[in-house]
Amino acid sequence: MRIFLTILSISLFLQNSFSQKQSPDSFVLIRSYTGNIVDVAMDNFDNLYVVSSTGQIKKLNAAGDSVGVYNQTKNYGKLYTIDVSNPLKILLFYKDFSSIVILDRFLANKSAIDLKRYSILNPSAIGNSYDNNIWVYDEYDNKLKKIDEQGNKILETADFRNVFDQSISPQKIFNENGLVYLADTTNGVFVFDNYGSFKKKIPVKNWQTISIANNNIISANNELISVFNSSTQLQTQKKFPFFKPYFHSFITPTKLVSFSSNSIQIYQYRY
Repeated sequence: MRIFLTILSISLFLQNSFSQKQSPDSFVLIRSYTGNIVDVAMDNFDNLYVVSSTGQIKKLNAAGDSVGVYNQTKNYGKLYTIDVSNPLKILLFYKDFSSIVILDRFLANKSAIDLKRYSILNPSAIGNSYDNNIWVYDEYDNKLKKIDEQGNKILETADFRNVFDQSISPQKIFNENGLVYLADTTNGVFVFDNYGSFKKKIPVKNWQTISIANNNIISANNELISVFNSSTQLQTQKKFPFFKPYFHSFITPTKLVSFSSNSIQIYQYRY
């Protein structure tokens, strides 16, 4: 009898452990929206920025209320990326036209920068800097550059072809925790200090979406979210609570956002 109870206890323990490991409660659906949707971004205050097929950007606060609208998205061609890392200064990047449009927190147009006028001829990625300026990576001369809101150059690095034994083509730039991250889905994440000096390379590749939180690099590809701790060099992974290939998904440090052409689902998650 004692042996039977022991086996039963072990069985229940293993079953509970497995259930906890696989429990979907690490993803909790907290909000849903419907509408005309082409692209979506989310800032650190959980404000949503919804791009429609008509070229409108609508800002929705965490309660779902509209708090800003921008209607001139198509004036500069195809919108490539939206940087909402600074909710007071939204950056719209038009890669094909080498242009950046700067919006305020109400999505009013503050200014526009024609990067070619400032000898930035082939920008591949842009991002807000910690000091209210803008980082740009220029593939024409393989340099990371910092400019002000008028387009004037503040600093630039050396030609990366003289620094690395491979070409770099970042799609995202983050300025977090006193460091600048150039995220290249093919070659990895290249880390610099705020003065453009190279620090290290992190082997996080083949991502579809990526974000930075403290020492963690959080990336997603297909149905997996990966968390790479740059201090411990350890990586953990978990599956999405679903897998719908017709959905687009992206992650923030605390949210998983999935959207189709007519709906958005926002999940809280823990990693």
